[in-house]
Amino acid sequence: MVGGIVAAETQSGFSHLLDPNKKWFNNKRLITLNAWIVLLLITSCTNGYDGSMMNSLQSLPQWKDYFNHPSPSQLGLLNAIQNIGSLAAYPFAPYLSDGIGRRRTVIFGASIMCFAAIIQAAAQSVGMFIGARFLIGFGLTFAANAAPMLVSEISYPPYRAPLTAAYNSLWNLGAIIAAWTTFGTFRIASTWAWRTPSALQGLPSVLQIFLAWFLPESPRWLVSKGRDDQALKTLAYYHADGNPNDPLVQYEFNEIKAAIEFDRNVVANVGWKSLFSTPGNRKRMRIIIAIAVFSQWSGNGIASYYLNQILTDIDLTDPTVQLLINGILTIWSLFWALLASGLIDRLGRRFLFLSSTIGVLFAWIAQTVSFAVFWEHGIPAAAHSLIAFIFLFSAFYGLALSPLIVVYTVEILPYHLRAKGFTVFNFTISLALIFNQYTNPIALGRLAWKYYIIYCCWIAFEIVFLYNYVVETKNLTLEETAALFDGKEAIEEITGNGRVDLAESEKDVARYTEIEDIRQDSSIKEA
Repeated sequence: MVGGIVAAETQSGFSHLLDPNKKWFNNKRLITLNAWIVLLLITSCTNGYDGSMMNSLQSLPQWKDYFNHPSPSQLGLLNAIQNIGSLAAYPFAPYLSDGIGRRRTVIFGASIMCFAAIIQAAAQSVGMFIGARFLIGFGLTFAANAAPMLVSEISYPPYRAPLTAAYNSLWNLGAIIAAWTTFGTFRIASTWAWRTPSALQGLPSVLQIFLAWFLPESPRWLVSKGRDDQALKTLAYYHADGNPNDPLVQYEFNEIKAAIEFDRNVVANVGWKSLFSTPGNRKRMRIIIAIAVFSQWSGNGIASYYLNQILTDIDLTDPTVQLLINGILTIWSLFWALLASGLIDRLGRRFLFLSSTIGVLFAWIAQTVSFAVFWEHGIPAAAHSLIAFIFLFSAFYGLALSPLIVVYTVEILPYHLRAKGFTVFNFTISLALIFNQYTNPIALGRLAWKYYIIYCCWIAFEIVFLYNYVVETKNLTLEETAALFDGKEAIEEITGNGRVDLAESEKDVARYTEIEDIRQDSSIKEA
């Protein structure tokens, strides 16, 4: 194991090139850029909407009656089918993102999801409902592969990490909309009680279909396709009010060119095998696969998809109460996820990951004890405690396991591996979700509170893994993080070819020397 990874505490390599008076709220072009980024962030809302909607539909008598009260195994399929659809699209998503561009891939995925939402709302049978959810998952894979990469690749440098972290945090915004929409339609005495929230799932996709054509394309994708002039123009327009000679723009442009040229010359094989072909890449994939699994196997799958079953087990069977608790919980979760997103560069990834998992473990142990006491003795106070600890669990989960997993995955992957590596990340999440969605309702039905003990042990393992393997990446650009994994050769290549040809060049050399020191001190060394 790699022990005691130290944090990168140095100033960002571009910090001396920033205009201190230029903020997102006082610059028209930054405001415009961030507005486009918000359009990309809502991709995550669709995913969050789905989880909360399915949770809420299970509390609706109208939905249960229409589909003949699905059994636990049928509920598992109804929840898991979206992720099965995602699995079917994973082999194709990175090729579209790298081939036709991030922007067009988002539009392609949104178009499929919009069509699927119409079928879902018009479902006349369980099979039709399942088929629509399969298509939603299929389309979501394309949009969810491209959108966070585009957010990370076009953001103004000081805001890159918080905005990318906000991507996964907005899963909770989708959950809020679904929870409160279903709460509002609960009293409709017809199938429109569930058809209305089913149709609204396509609303974010409709916005993207009509507006995403005006998004800026990724400068990194443009450079990779030999369209350097357009990439420079995009960087200049949004990051420097149209000035292509701005020192920050030149720094970004030259570093991007150097990194992509390094990938072309040094990394000849960019197929799937390249994800595991070097020590640095194997270290990346070990971390990426682990945090993808941890994000779904930390107990959150139970509260996200089967909260109504838990509440029923503790004798809270009133659908109104169940829907109200679900709605409040989603708002609570969003608050903590967005708070952590704003603090990501101040507190660092490593601190947030460890704080999150340690807090999740203690909250989960408390839930286990409360559930066991109620189950064995029927004490109402234990049921109330369980609800309180569910909220505490959600707060700690929101510190890292919700906002950090996407931004961390994107930033530790170099450009030539980013689309494929991010696909592996999403593929792993889908596999973990499918397992959860099939297993959780059956295990809860047979083991009740004893099932919680398994998660207690697993979360303890997560803490040990994260302590030993998570590498701090705060205050680094996308290109600079490669130095933490790929070693001296990458540092020399990017430093030699990518630094700004200005008086700051000596600072850039010193900057990469510092990064190499961090890499060596962290014991992240090639075998």
